[in-house]
Amino acid sequence: QQCNNATMQQSNPHDSTLRRPSRITQKTRTVTMPRSKSKSKSKADADPEIDHDESDGNDADVNNGSRPNKKAKTDDDDNDNDNATASNGLGSTPLEIGMYNNIPNSGANHRKSPPIIILLDLATLETVKNRKGMYELLNCDDHRDLCKRKLKKDPKAYRPDILHQELLALLDSPLNKSGNLKVYIATTKKVLIDVHPSIRIPRTYKRFAGLMVQLLHKMKIKAGNDSTTLLKVIKNPFSQHLPAGTRCFGMSCEGTLYSPIALAKALVPVNKDDTTIPPTCFVVGAMSSGHITINDHPYIEKMISVSGYPLSGAAALSRIAGGIEHHWGIV
Repeated sequence: QQCNNATMQQSNPHDSTLRRPSRITQKTRTVTMPRSKSKSKSKADADPEIDHDESDGNDADVNNGSRPNKKAKTDDDDNDNDNATASNGLGSTPLEIGMYNNIPNSGANHRKSPPIIILLDLATLETVKNRKGMYELLNCDDHRDLCKRKLKKDPKAYRPDILHQELLALLDSPLNKSGNLKVYIATTKKVLIDVHPSIRIPRTYKRFAGLMVQLLHKMKIKAGNDSTTLLKVIKNPFSQHLPAGTRCFGMSCEGTLYSPIALAKALVPVNKDDTTIPPTCFVVGAMSSGHITINDHPYIEKMISVSGYPLSGAAALSRIAGGIEHHWGIV
């Protein structure tokens, strides 16, 4: 028995040592399992970030065909155009465009359009990319060699400064500031532009050129202080924007001669506040040479002239506006 007990005592320590590794392994198993869980948690913590990015990418891919991202793309393109015009030395055009605050609302008299409508036709507004990759307004002074060699056209035909002068003459007139004038622009490329009466055109040609480049790329120009659209490209033809019953007359040195006051008495309504009388439209050229023809505008009744001498577009428009202002008593 003592031998057996000794052997049992000797075997028990051995058994304990044999059992300890199993306990240790169990402990290590229990210990290693949380470690693996912590690792999986850390991976899980890292995975949500990856999944989040992937989900964002998937959402972006899904929304690529939706309108909000299209607007975002157009905003980026607009910012690129702004940077292009700014780096071209043309300035930030929305900050340069002002509005006349004293112009009354044209809808105050319940009239759909002002009593006088003027279309500046055949304006040469085209953009060209220079050597620096920036867009500029094509003109005879800065792009004479380009017009001759590459475009193979007469540089004298590209005179956007004529349109600039005519817009200044019209929009600065008391006829416009009293809310009785509406101006449209039609280019040689069949682009029709609606001009808001409250716009203040930049005084220098360089600023005006940057404004036209931005308009042709963005299709509209808004005021810098509010959301008023001052310039925008509209659909052709021009006749669909005229109210029913509008009388149209073309300006040409070969037309019927009128003095400014006689022109206003013969062709313009007596009362500018009478909403039952349709407005009167004048089509004036904005090109360097030539004149308006009835073939280009079938809705013109007849061709008229305000002087026996050939005048510039700005001078002719000033005489027309002055005669109408005298006829209506606008000072």
